[in-house]
Amino acid sequence: MDSTRASTTTPGTSCPAGRSRFRRLRLGTLRSVPHAPALLVAPTGPPVRCTEEIAPVEISESPSGRVIVDFGQNLVGRLRIGVTGERGSEITLRHAEVLQDGELCTRPLRGAAATDRYVLRGEGRETWEPRFTFHGFRYAEVTGDVRPDEIVARVCHTDLRRTGRFACSDELLNRLHDNVVWSMRGNFLDVPTDCPQRDERLGWTGDLQVFAPTAAFLHDVRGFLVSWLRDLAADQFDDERGIPPVASPDIPLRLPEGAPEGRMPMTGWGDATVIVPWVLHERYGDRGVLAEQYPSMRAWIDAVDEIAGPGRIWRQPFQFGDWLDPNAPPENPGQAMTSPELVATAYFAHSTRLLARTAGLLGRTADAERYGTLAEEVRRAFCDEFRTGPGTLSERTQAAYALALHFDLLDAEERDIAGAHLAELVRAGGHRIGTGFLGTPVICDALTSTGHLDTAYELLQQRESPSWLHPVTMGATTVWERWDSMLPDGTVNPGEMTSFNHYALGAVADWLQRTVAGLAPGSPGYRRLRIAPRPGGGLTWAHAALDTPYGHAEVGWTRDGDQLTVTVEIPPGTRAVVDLPGSSPYEIGSGRHETTTSI
Repeated sequence: MDSTRASTTTPGTSCPAGRSRFRRLRLGTLRSVPHAPALLVAPTGPPVRCTEEIAPVEISESPSGRVIVDFGQNLVGRLRIGVTGERGSEITLRHAEVLQDGELCTRPLRGAAATDRYVLRGEGRETWEPRFTFHGFRYAEVTGDVRPDEIVARVCHTDLRRTGRFACSDELLNRLHDNVVWSMRGNFLDVPTDCPQRDERLGWTGDLQVFAPTAAFLHDVRGFLVSWLRDLAADQFDDERGIPPVASPDIPLRLPEGAPEGRMPMTGWGDATVIVPWVLHERYGDRGVLAEQYPSMRAWIDAVDEIAGPGRIWRQPFQFGDWLDPNAPPENPGQAMTSPELVATAYFAHSTRLLARTAGLLGRTADAERYGTLAEEVRRAFCDEFRTGPGTLSERTQAAYALALHFDLLDAEERDIAGAHLAELVRAGGHRIGTGFLGTPVICDALTSTGHLDTAYELLQQRESPSWLHPVTMGATTVWERWDSMLPDGTVNPGEMTSFNHYALGAVADWLQRTVAGLAPGSPGYRRLRIAPRPGGGLTWAHAALDTPYGHAEVGWTRDGDQLTVTVEIPPGTRAVVDLPGSSPYEIGSGRHETTTSI
């Protein structure tokens, strides 16, 4: 869809390109394949539209004398300009997410030139915007005679209906949540892309897998993701082993050095085949998507079972693992503190358990028993391999403990010990995040479920890097790919994987909505709701609202000292369990309710 010209170097940038550590897979011989037109179906999601226009907030001159337009928001879309001039005059528009030394920094774009050119026809006022491209940008460099009041940014994305909202008394957290929304808008553009700006823009399965719960709260994504899952399954079954691609649609990829040729079974990424359908069932009450995707779910687990073998530990020479662990060097984003074997085996157990539950819901009794047994075998193998004592793991990392706790891999009596280890690791790290793409979405839940809510809040509200709020304090308006995509001195991270609009690490928004505000599904599709706010972090109020399949739901709370006042709205035909700190859970019906308790 990108009609810009590819270029490995872009003039006028203060960010020179570095040496690539990536190789490009080559396209095979092109060939025709038969395809029945009857297989073409209407899309199940809404179309891509331009939904908003943003005017410049500042127009300035760069040190090199170029005109820089700042729209104040990192966005996805394109520019519309109005011009008057002589026939043959040319307007050049270049795009970037950040500035460095006052100039557009285009190195993070890699091979994407992100450049549009318009040649005037010279017949009075002309209005133009490109039709067959989009860019990820906050800044634009304009060369040519364009008046400032004739430039506007047009925001483009799949026109999903907004369903969920969150706010609280901490403005930095509110900006973080807004950044998550903006990153989702920009990357849910026909397919769920990882990033919208560089020469990639792919439907990476791992990014979507961790973000799916957050997406399902913020927008109505059911049709959008059902369509994507169908495509993913079609790509998956192109492989005789049933291994899905790491990005769908499946196209030649830029892969890290050391990655094997051919289709790679990739933990956390391939698990999208199981976890995303389960999330849609949980959030929309859609058992149909489980039935439709069941062959895909089962094929993935069967493939992993064969790879792991009788020992049930998934060992593989190359895995993305806890990708972009903040301890990984810029040039090697996969060099995480937590071993690929631990991460892969944890996901193997978790996804197999979800498959067993899916089989039970679908009435596939034999499969439910088979995969339930397999899940338990993998769980026990995980403990035998990675546990050195009760609640103690051989790998003392935040990600290891977070995954083990959140995926319920340890015996019940060990959870408190493991939770204490995790909390200590977080404290020892100065309450700075020590996890990457797979550990980050679950760490706050792991802390909360083991009685360390205060530690979870301190981790959430940390402002020093690496943390969720550090980019916010540096003026971020979307979620960054790296915790330090921009360094404290204002220079861009030297690593090649450096995007300023990447929703994966924004998956924490689901914890904000479920735990801080306290609005969560109690049964599939919110037929029952769970109202369980957990105030902390010095917050004095929080609020969440959601258009559920049954109607509008809200939770709001205010805190005055030890007094907590909670107001809820429960949709017609549903019920809710209210679980407040220091009180026994109780059930309520539809309508508006208010209660005050001491905490």
